[in-house]
Amino acid sequence: MTRVDFYILPDAAADGRERFACRLAEKIYKMGHTLYLHTDSSEQAQQFDELLWCYKASSFLPHAIEGDHQNEVPKILIGHSSETPIAPHSHSDVLINLAPTVPGFFSRFERVAELINQSEDLKVAGRERFKFYRDRGYQPETHKI
Repeated sequence: MTRVDFYILPDAAADGRERFACRLAEKIYKMGHTLYLHTDSSEQAQQFDELLWCYKASSFLPHAIEGDHQNEVPKILIGHSSETPIAPHSHSDVLINLAPTVPGFFSRFERVAELINQSEDLKVAGRERFKFYRDRGYQPETHKI
């Protein structure tokens, strides 16, 4: 069964969730796992793509937006489709969900990370996602950062 973790960030900084997602992505990548970053839109996917290039000068995380990679699929893919994307077939270790709803394909992953900050809209949407998982028999764990 998929393990679901909610990471509760201490503030409502505009880019706090994205920066934490980069840190988490780096950790996941260094552990040798595949990662699918699910965003809310193509614009957010593009912003996240740019952030992964520059968030930390001392690291490089090979990644691509789903559909933009040429030959070999990198260990980190970014997508936004609410439909079942192609990537989760090959990227089934970890899903970081940055969208306001639970993607329908979440159960293909060993782990799901939900990132919540102190923005009221995000907290409300996070509570709904927590309830969604719990109502389906998952036991989400909460981690205060």
